[in-house]
Amino acid sequence: MIYSKEFYSILSKERKISFYSYTFSLLVNIPANATWKQNGVTIAGGHEQGGATNQLYWPGGLFVDDDQTVVIADHANHRIMQWKNGDTTNGQVVAGGKGQGNGLHQLNQPTDVLIDKETDSLIICDRWKGRVVRWSRRSGTTQGEVLIGNICCWGLAMDEQRYLYVSDTKKHEVRRYQLGKENGTLVAGGNGKGDGLNQLNWPRYLFVDRDHSVYVSDKKNHRVMKWNKGAKEGIVVAGEQGQGNALTQLYHPQGIFVDTLGTVYVADQGNNRVMRWTQGAKQGTVIVGGNGSGAGPNQFDVLVGLSFDRHGNLYVVDTNNHRVQQFSIK
Repeated sequence: MIYSKEFYSILSKERKISFYSYTFSLLVNIPANATWKQNGVTIAGGHEQGGATNQLYWPGGLFVDDDQTVVIADHANHRIMQWKNGDTTNGQVVAGGKGQGNGLHQLNQPTDVLIDKETDSLIICDRWKGRVVRWSRRSGTTQGEVLIGNICCWGLAMDEQRYLYVSDTKKHEVRRYQLGKENGTLVAGGNGKGDGLNQLNWPRYLFVDRDHSVYVSDKKNHRVMKWNKGAKEGIVVAGEQGQGNALTQLYHPQGIFVDTLGTVYVADQGNNRVMRWTQGAKQGTVIVGGNGSGAGPNQFDVLVGLSFDRHGNLYVVDTNNHRVQQFSIK
């Protein structure tokens, strides 16, 4: 018997199956008129920069599991931290944390992380070592293994077939990899640095939808691009009106997320705000932030990672405040 995607969506939300469990975010339904509380709650870090278990130091990308466990690339601490839902006091080091280095037991300024439920492991962009590594989440793990080497990676995504997508800021491209193989297939960019529709300029974070379309935060072009599967060029879905703070503009976009309606959510780093762009819109709306740079509950100081949980609550990595903020959906 063949069931519809809607059927699997309902079941996965009830956590009765795990077919989409490692990419559950693809199935987050957010109402078109949804709003969020404007004051965020710190659910990780927030105790100034440092290397203690209650601290973060320039955190980058994050992944929110279906039980609201948050896994964070703790960039300047060279480690991956896990903060369980409800425990905002201390996190747990789940990879790295052995100082900056190139050993398999170390990380070197990681920028992004995701969870592969199939193997119960973390996949990490180990930025300054130029590699993508995998660490088991099982107790007693002391080192990782290299999946992809010699790559200036930044962002990661995985589709429901467990293909891995990686952005490369040196080659200005995104490739799709079969786990266990080092040679990837080009899916976005790859035509040198530039602002053409077939180009990228410092691609950062990624999102892959159910149709295997790849969304890329094209940082230095101040836009978000969508590359349909097999396309030779992308489509601008947010920004591209130059650097600025108008509702038609972005300023160094970072983390991105796409809901089931095709609405794009963007961490607009230079403007310290999170924006929502509906499908086909020529301008976005500010959903949180936009109140200047600061450490208040309604402010950010350089936001980077962005995600949602399956309930529609928003999570934002507030890098220079060394914290992760949660904004509850109303």
